[in-house]
Amino acid sequence: MYQLEQEQPADWWEVEALYDLCFAPGRTALSSYRLRDGVPPVAALCAVLRDPEGPIAAVIRYWPAEIEGHDVLLLGPVAVHPTRQGEGLGALLITETLAEARILGWERVMLVGDAPYYRRFGFRKLDDVVMPPPTNPDRVLGVALVAGAWNGIRGEVTKARGA
Repeated sequence: MYQLEQEQPADWWEVEALYDLCFAPGRTALSSYRLRDGVPPVAALCAVLRDPEGPIAAVIRYWPAEIEGHDVLLLGPVAVHPTRQGEGLGALLITETLAEARILGWERVMLVGDAPYYRRFGFRKLDDVVMPPPTNPDRVLGVALVAGAWNGIRGEVTKARGA
């Protein structure tokens, strides 16, 4: 039985090691990382799933951002240890944390990812939202946690105010 827990500062090295294991070496050069640089994550939504022996099996993080003055939650990265993939852990993390984001009052969530995978969570292509280059616009996806939350939202994604 996996334990869903809020990520703690002491988890940082283990979480980063899992990201390094799951993603290409140049992951921190991606445009989404520029939006995270110097910005603290939304700690209440950053979560880990621990397997019964204690190691982290999966992790998810969220970051504040904005689009033309509108707050948006940037999901990612989400990673599942290669030996645990196919068990639905990524889906569990996404489902649970999106529900928590709604409770915390967030209205909209976006990410850069594969539409066929994220569609099941309600994510759709954001035609009027631009990520910093060189992001493929077909991979810019969003979900409304409040009906109509993406209506009229257009423009470039930038760092959260105060970052």
